Amino acid sequence: MSNPHNPVRRRVLGSLAAGIAVAAFSRRATADTPPAVRIGVATAGGGNPITWGGSPGSVARLNRWLEEALEPTGTKVQWLFFKGAGPAVNEALSNRQIDLAYQGDLPAVVGRANGLKTRILLASGTRNNLYLVTPPDSDIRSVADLKGRTVSIFRGTNGHLVAINVLAAHGLTERDIKGVNLDTGSAQAAIASKGVEAAFGGQEWFKLRDQGLAKIVYSTQGQDPRFTRQAHVLARQDFIDEHPDTVQRAVDVFVRAADWASDEANREALFELWARSGVPHASYVAEFENQQLDVRNSPLIDEFVRARYHGVVQDALALKLIRREVSVDDWFEPRFLQQSLAANGLAQRWSAYAADGSASAASVARS
Repeated sequence: MSNPHNPVRRRVLGSLAAGIAVAAFSRRATADTPPAVRIGVATAGGGNPITWGGSPGSVARLNRWLEEALEPTGTKVQWLFFKGAGPAVNEALSNRQIDLAYQGDLPAVVGRANGLKTRILLASGTRNNLYLVTPPDSDIRSVADLKGRTVSIFRGTNGHLVAINVLAAHGLTERDIKGVNLDTGSAQAAIASKGVEAAFGGQEWFKLRDQGLAKIVYSTQGQDPRFTRQAHVLARQDFIDEHPDTVQRAVDVFVRAADWASDEANREALFELWARSGVPHASYVAEFENQQLDVRNSPLIDEFVRARYHGVVQDALALKLIRREVSVDDWFEPRFLQQSLAANGLAQRWSAYAADGSASAASVARS
């Protein structure tokens, strides 16, 4: 019988125990690390590789920062783009086909009202403007002229409610127009061919304006910030519960991208990067004219962002786009963002804004 007090045997047993402990730790790490993180983007996108513009998230996409952060841990990064925008992203979330998503405010609210268990991690492109465009020779000169006209609105997207609120501010309702539900590409084709008389949309319209195929007759730029659209990065609740370390790494990357995209020294480089989506550099120059990058690209979940989501819920209820009240405050999950800001010395990087969009709360409220 071997002697249990033999020093050689003790070393062998000790090494074996250590090996078992390391193996057990490795198994836990592997179990907690997903083989892939699938990120849905609420736009068809463009370019090669496919990307989008107007959001810090696309900076991370084009620089492959998420891949750099996650692939060494064994997690593959997959980007999925949806021509059907926010509603299509909701369907993918419901079917567990994606884990994280870049999405606008209204479709996310609709998804939450329909039972999707998601948490908003950070803002990613706020105060996006809305434009009303017509064919160049149209006699439409203002929003008030839309009564009885054929107007394209991409229903279910974060521009839908803003368009309705713009109509209301000019004494009209959606029933006063002949609304046509067209996605972004179809709306552009319809304006160019005069298949519709007017259309609401975003910075994609500057390209057609500059080509002489459309004219912009109304813009929310420089007006009440409550007439703007908000976007964010969210995640499925179960993915957060199962893979919090992966979520933290992803948020760290999105915050890094927001920091770079908020630096005025990078303005031209940022627009050139976004132009790789197929939307011209000049369109982003026009969209961001006289606007600070660190306001538009802030990741903070401040009182303005919270108020806008509360407002979207109430507007969606009033218009029967959702059938029940949904909570907002417990929807935000800022702990990953707060950890990232603290760890990277960015706690004071961005100003927080009051519910009405003013800077009065900037020195007090921090996300």
